[in-house]
Amino acid sequence: MARRVAGTAGGRGAATVRAARRPQLRLPPLTPYEDGGGLEPDGDYDALEFREADLTGQDGAGARFMDCALTGCALDEASLRAARLLDTRLTGVRGVGTNLAEATLRDVELLDGRLGGTQLHGAVLERVVIRGGKIDYLNLRRARLKDVVFESCVLVEPDFGGARLERVEFVDCALKQADLSAATLTDVDLRGAAPLELSRGVDRLSGAVISPTQLLDLAPVLAAELGVRVVAEE
Repeated sequence: MARRVAGTAGGRGAATVRAARRPQLRLPPLTPYEDGGGLEPDGDYDALEFREADLTGQDGAGARFMDCALTGCALDEASLRAARLLDTRLTGVRGVGTNLAEATLRDVELLDGRLGGTQLHGAVLERVVIRGGKIDYLNLRRARLKDVVFESCVLVEPDFGGARLERVEFVDCALKQADLSAATLTDVDLRGAAPLELSRGVDRLSGAVISPTQLLDLAPVLAAELGVRVVAEE
């Protein structure tokens, strides 16, 4: 699906931006998770419901979560490095320092999360929706995002440095002091981000779509990047 974008640079009329494909989750009947000693590295979790589970500091590196639901879970300092989350929904999870570096998230919904310092560097996100909640200092350096939607959420100082973003949408989302250094953007729709604040990487906006209002808001940053001095006439 493609969306029409009016008023492209150079006044050449309308263009299109490809919309993100959202996950279509249909979870099967779930079995309650029984904590028999916590998560295990390389564990296999299939069709389980983790409800109000305290996973603080647990080691589930390399684990596979398939058709699971995590609701109201504590993920502080949990290690899920290189884990695979497939066809899984996370609702109301909270935590600081959750390690999902090099993880794979495919057909995943993250709803109303409250997270800080989440490590997703080198991760792969495909058909992921992040809706509601707030994430501080999200580390997505060198991650690959394809068909990802950030909706009705607040992102504070997210780091997209060196990441590859394709068909990524920001819908009614606050994007505060984002770092796009060395990022590669393709069909990234930023028009729904308010505010849209960039700390670094304004030169990497090629491949993104912004609104006329956002262009005016970014004018000082763009001028600084180009070395243009803006001085009022005397």
